[in-house]
Amino acid sequence: MNMAVCPKITQFLQFYNALSGNNMQALADIYHADVVFIDPVHEIHGRSALTQYFSHAYARLQHCEFVGLDSMEQNEQGFLSWRMQFCHPAIGNGKRISVEGCSVLRWQDGLIIYHRDYYDLNEMVYQHLPLIGWLTGKVRQRMANTA
Repeated sequence: MNMAVCPKITQFLQFYNALSGNNMQALADIYHADVVFIDPVHEIHGRSALTQYFSHAYARLQHCEFVGLDSMEQNEQGFLSWRMQFCHPAIGNGKRISVEGCSVLRWQDGLIIYHRDYYDLNEMVYQHLPLIGWLTGKVRQRMANTA
């Protein structure tokens, strides 16, 4: 992937790889005050609410790293497919988990006004929880056998 042709995407990826529970104020450097953030769990309106969400999400996160896989940027819109690796003590006993996903981004006044993430929530969370992981595994197995 040639990130040199996607300067906004490069900045976005670098930002997320530097983000931690200690620098949430940096969200103001890339997100518009009226940002809309959507992922498989939440729809958040406003940078203040987004800062609260990330503060909570990063509070116990032990490791989080993003690798850009492919990207496209044109005018005030961009797309990034990524692989995230993270460790969280409440998910999978703190082992490293890898999830692929993508982000759709729109900028206004040089800041992200719209950010939507697509990823498999089962791959990220559910399959790593004791009872739910077993159950979702059985459902997948059964669906594969009937296809």
